[in-house]
Amino acid sequence: MKYVSIAGLCLTLVITMNSCKNSMKQETNPLLMSQFDTPYESIPFDKIKNNYYVPAIKEAIKNGKTEIDAIVNQDAPADFENTIVALDRTGSQLDIISSVFFNLLSAESDDEMQQIAQEISPLLTEYSNDIMLNEALFARVKAVHDKISDLKLRPDQTLLLEDTYRSFVRNGALLKGEDREKFREISTKLGKLSLQFDDNALKEMNKYQLHVTDKAKLGGLPEFVLEAAAEEASQRKLYGWILTLHYPSYGPFMQYAENRELRRELYTARTTQCSQGDELDNTELITEIVSLRIELSNLFGYDSYADYVLTERMAESADNVNAFLGSLVEASMPKAKEEQKQLQEFAEAHGADFELMPWDWSYYAEMQKDALYKINDSMTKPYFKLENVEQSVLDLAEQLLTIQFSQRSDIPVYHKDVKTYEVMDQSGDFLGLLYLDFFPRASKQSGAWMTSFRSQYRDAEGDHRPHITIVTNFSKPTENKPSLLSFDEATTFLHEFGHGLHGMLSQVEYKSQSGTSVARDFVELPSQLMENFAFEKAWLKDVAIHYETGEPMPDSMIDRIIESRKYHAGYASARQLSLGMTDMAWHSLTEEFSGNVIQFEQKIMAKTALLPQIEGAATSPTFGHIFAGGYAAGYYGYKWAEVLDADAFASFKAEGIFNKATAARFRDEILARGGSRKEMESYVAFKGREPEIDALLEREGLK
Repeated sequence: MKYVSIAGLCLTLVITMNSCKNSMKQETNPLLMSQFDTPYESIPFDKIKNNYYVPAIKEAIKNGKTEIDAIVNQDAPADFENTIVALDRTGSQLDIISSVFFNLLSAESDDEMQQIAQEISPLLTEYSNDIMLNEALFARVKAVHDKISDLKLRPDQTLLLEDTYRSFVRNGALLKGEDREKFREISTKLGKLSLQFDDNALKEMNKYQLHVTDKAKLGGLPEFVLEAAAEEASQRKLYGWILTLHYPSYGPFMQYAENRELRRELYTARTTQCSQGDELDNTELITEIVSLRIELSNLFGYDSYADYVLTERMAESADNVNAFLGSLVEASMPKAKEEQKQLQEFAEAHGADFELMPWDWSYYAEMQKDALYKINDSMTKPYFKLENVEQSVLDLAEQLLTIQFSQRSDIPVYHKDVKTYEVMDQSGDFLGLLYLDFFPRASKQSGAWMTSFRSQYRDAEGDHRPHITIVTNFSKPTENKPSLLSFDEATTFLHEFGHGLHGMLSQVEYKSQSGTSVARDFVELPSQLMENFAFEKAWLKDVAIHYETGEPMPDSMIDRIIESRKYHAGYASARQLSLGMTDMAWHSLTEEFSGNVIQFEQKIMAKTALLPQIEGAATSPTFGHIFAGGYAAGYYGYKWAEVLDADAFASFKAEGIFNKATAARFRDEILARGGSRKEMESYVAFKGREPEIDALLEREGLK
């Protein structure tokens, strides 16, 4: 959601008492400074305290109301510049303050910040509603929109006008009386419920630990897993080994642990999070969120939330999405079932006298993959030292896109692990700042993501460049070893870096069209395209260097990594499709949900299930993407973007993966354009035609 305020005011706020001197002392709130006294006006994290957020938000909202009033009360008739552009120009101050707060709420949170979030979320929702439901403001927007065909606007300006008008309509501007108040009530509730959902998931993740004191129970675990588990125990002042539900701990354990009972225990803990009927249970929140979204959709004349959302996506309708998912299920399931059959036979040949259960899949799949391709994480991790991967990803961007990264040590950060880079164009122009935050901690949500502290846009003052952050939960360094990434983690870095490039290389005029401000089912194209380089020999030869010997990864090992790409592609596709179908099922409901959350999900998952379903196991109670993020009725976008990225990368393959002309075309037509034109227009400008599915099916071995 976009929040609006006035930019460019220098304000101070008296917020503390100096009790020691028994006298008043004014303390400047750095969040309200008109300019930060830092390189590139980077966020002064070292000066920000939790108690600054609420007064800063309130002051910025007050300033925003003043600016909105200025747009509404001007004597001049409404036109594109004094209404549409003026509205887009608002919001810089509050955008930055709220970006700082909510980014840190995910990456460096604490109980106090969670409480602050519950206080400021309704304030922000109320303010956003005050703008969108401002009848006088909407009258001006509508007046400009009504004469759109008579205005001589550029394509990006036409799109800005259309999007602005549609945003007002979709946020209640045409609602009357009780419906307007109902919209306010629902949107405020949804904001608070989403925050609570995320808070519960983080606390539940951090609450669990599997404490093992008998090393005999940890048979099969590689040294890197044992060392990390021992380090975790040491940090918690415990003897032995600690396994957690954070992926750098959970994932390798499920792959390598011979102890089937412990695998079952860890799997059960992970898949029953936030559904235990305690204070961290999210199932009631899901019921309320889903029902409120239906009610909101009904206000606008839609039967379901999916119908409401998808009018703003490339897919356009729920029918199109379901047809798309169905076609991929049809293509994926025969291969997935064959993979399941082969793995069962493999497991039985290696002593398994039981039907494979969900906690067995990763273990036997890792064993089978090693047997087929002679490749595993223990072999590859020494070649993926984080610092090497990081440098190689930056070098790849420099080579492809003619940009430069220079690390800066003088830019404030919010945690000691965060690194900062200055990004420059080949001409020497500043492009943006890049923050990298790699390691898991109790204050950080699980997963990986890209976001921004500032967005790019241009106005009379010049080109405002973006400040981008990439947050991950990679394997931490230990006392004896640096951070060594799994191949999947290296691929994740490429993925999030693709999002980062989308933000950093934005070259648009209007803030609301900047960077990743595109349709949800298009936003994953740059990120997923970058993943393809992880399977290219030319790049792997550069990145994969043994951290001890300095020797490059042998060609034979690189070849096996590339060959293994199609391993269990059917299973992986079925898994991703199951999540997309679950999302669509929740948001295609047309009546208030009153059933059992776990049973509802399992019924949908059964369509793509390859293994027995476990009672009580579910994804929905921690599915933050759709219940706390922006992917509701949009998770299918990952598969949709796979079609785009496979088709787009085929051009790189045909023209040379390091071909600067191809990369320049991708930069100019996709990355730089942001949301300044329709997404399909951008894709066609790059590719020369609309996307085709053949490249994906061929890449995944599904054709």
